[in-house]
Amino acid sequence: MAKLSHKIPVTPWRASSTWGLRAPIALPLVLGLTLFGIGEGLLVVAKWGATPWTVFAQGVSLHAHISLGWSTAAISCVVLLAWWPLRERPGIGTLANLAIIALVLNVTADLVPTPRDALVKVVFVLAAVVVIGIGSALYLTTGLGPGPRDGLMTSLHRRLGVSVVYVRLTLEVLVLVVGWFMGGTVGVGTAFFAATIGFSIGASLHATDRLVHWYQR
Repeated sequence: MAKLSHKIPVTPWRASSTWGLRAPIALPLVLGLTLFGIGEGLLVVAKWGATPWTVFAQGVSLHAHISLGWSTAAISCVVLLAWWPLRERPGIGTLANLAIIALVLNVTADLVPTPRDALVKVVFVLAAVVVIGIGSALYLTTGLGPGPRDGLMTSLHRRLGVSVVYVRLTLEVLVLVVGWFMGGTVGVGTAFFAATIGFSIGASLHATDRLVHWYQR
C-alpha cells in the first residue's frame, strides 16, 4: 500500500515568497501545472463524467442561467474570497494555475480523441488521477501560491490541523454532491476522481518528500 504524506514537504525548489519566482522554481511549477491540465483533459476526453468542481460549475450555470465558463470563473472568485479569513494569500503560482491549466486542458481535449474501447477509457481515468496528483505535488511544493481550490485545501489543512488527504477528499465530495443535486452531470469517472484524488496527492507528496531526502544524502 502506498504511503501518504499528511503535510506539504519543504523542497529545495521552494520559493522564499509567493512572488519570488526564479529559474530553478519555474520548472516544477510549469511541469506540475502542465501535468494537472493533461489530467483534467484526459478525464474530459474519457467522457465518463467531469471533475467534481466542474460538476458544481455545471449546476451553478443551470440555476444562474450563465455559461459554464462564467460559472467556473465566478466559483473561482468566491473561493479566492474564502481565502481571506483563512489568511491564505495568492502568488504568481495562483495566476499561473489559472492560465496554464486551462490552456493545457484545452489542448489535450482537442488533440486526444475520445476512445471507443472501455478499457482505454479506464486507463484515461486512472492516468488522470495519477498525473493530477503528481502535478499538484510539484506545484504546491514551489511555495508560489496554490490555485483557488488547492489554496482552500492547504489553508484548511493548516488552520484545522487535518491531513491534506482528508481535506481534499471532503471538499471534492461536498462540491460533487451539491453540483449533482443542482443538475450537474455525474459519471463513474467523477465518482472515482472524487474518491481517490486526495490519496493521489498524498502519495505524490510522500514520494516528493522521499526523493528530496534521497537527493540530500
